[in-house]
Amino acid sequence: MTIPAAARRIAILGVHLESNAFAPVTREADFRSLCYLEGDAIMAEARKPAPALPAEVAAFVGEMDRLGPWTPVPILVTGAEPGGPIDGRFFSSLLADIRARLLAARPLHGVYISNHGGMTSTEGEDPDGVMFEAVRQLVGVRVPIVSTLDLHANISERMADNADVLLAYRTNPHVDQRERGAEAAGVLTELMDGAKSFTAFIRLPLTPASVTLLTAAGPYAELIARGQALKTQEIIAVSVVGGFVFSDTRKNGLAIVVSARDGLASARRVALELARQAWRDRQRYLKRLTPIEDAVRLAVEAGRNGEKPAIIFSDSGDNPGGGGGGNTAELLEALYWAEAKRVLLGVFIDPPLAAQAHKAGAGARFEAVFNRASTDRFARRFKAPAKVLALHDGKCIGRRGLWAGQALDLGPSAALDLGGITVVVGSRRKQAADPIFFEMMGLDIAAARTVVVKSRGHFRAGFDEFFGPEQVYEVDTAGLTSPNLDRVPFKGLPRPVFPLDPDTRWREPVFR
Repeated sequence: MTIPAAARRIAILGVHLESNAFAPVTREADFRSLCYLEGDAIMAEARKPAPALPAEVAAFVGEMDRLGPWTPVPILVTGAEPGGPIDGRFFSSLLADIRARLLAARPLHGVYISNHGGMTSTEGEDPDGVMFEAVRQLVGVRVPIVSTLDLHANISERMADNADVLLAYRTNPHVDQRERGAEAAGVLTELMDGAKSFTAFIRLPLTPASVTLLTAAGPYAELIARGQALKTQEIIAVSVVGGFVFSDTRKNGLAIVVSARDGLASARRVALELARQAWRDRQRYLKRLTPIEDAVRLAVEAGRNGEKPAIIFSDSGDNPGGGGGGNTAELLEALYWAEAKRVLLGVFIDPPLAAQAHKAGAGARFEAVFNRASTDRFARRFKAPAKVLALHDGKCIGRRGLWAGQALDLGPSAALDLGGITVVVGSRRKQAADPIFFEMMGLDIAAARTVVVKSRGHFRAGFDEFFGPEQVYEVDTAGLTSPNLDRVPFKGLPRPVFPLDPDTRWREPVFR
């Protein structure tokens, strides 16, 4: 029996966390300080002009509203900045809350899950899969479940088995969350109308560093494009998920997930073609980073010669967007002692230093001690005379790229002049993916000769109005997100795996 659209009760829930196995444990306070919404608060936030929740959730709600009458059943949506594994006890309580809310909400006719997909727990490596399975057990096999995921998700069999369709982002930097949320609404509606979905899943022993998973050009861009070209009337969705190597789990590996309307044969054919292409191209998922000494030389030259194009550096080893602390001073110190000029650097996460600057006041001069209170082995202390150029409460609206139109909060922040280098210091961990973090301080990015961002790749979409691809350098810095994977003490990856094990072989699955 077809359920009238207005009577369709659709649950909305999600947990966003990208887990870096080498970062401090992510606790309840980390979720509650960024995004923790229950029940009707989800709908109220989703319908704001600048919502402070995952963009795909707001887009899903907006598209369902556009498609016609429906009955939203908001459950729980939460997220934390990328960090270490979720505290197992908190995850258990979170899952119990989700279960209870779903149980009380029945009957349900559809479920939308907005997860990152790269979460691990202190008590297990697949909390996403545990959550998907719990939802399936509560709603039953006849209720369609559609989930959106980050393209840095680590897909498990449990996740693929318990969702009807998985829809991963197609862009890196991520600028298509809204499109995927809207697509999820359309797919879920189709499934509620009676369409069937058959899913094929292949994971490869290929764990690329995130710097090789860009989608403007290169092997990953070509793989995603080929996947979308293979969509036909029979194929509902094609997701090519690069994964997040720093989660360090057995479920790591570039994954292909294909859902078909007409049966498994079509889904398997497409998945296998894409998997073969990815494996043929595996050598292309290697990248040379810029040594620090070369970066310093380039910055010094850029400061001296205004005729040369300005440049932007990714402090790739210390990306808060991948679990980094945002507080390593290695590159800052090297630029300072080389007397590089007209440099902007941010965002350096150091709450005590930001507080000291606020106490001193705008215009004050003092000795800035970076990492005074840090216990991070990568974040050594660095001090320099500084002048407070500007102060800010850290609240802003994203302007470009990853967070365009979203409410953001860096906490108490300051711009400090170190004499040739201006550093934006923040209190809440956030990667410098948006120029707003400099602009809200009154800093002119276009006047800088070198910009240094603590971001792995999302800055490309935010700063592309200032820097073309040829002006971007990914610097080989140490930290919790170093793309130089030989430096990382992996323990859980499914060895052998490429590129850590160059002679890795892949056996194609034999479908029966």
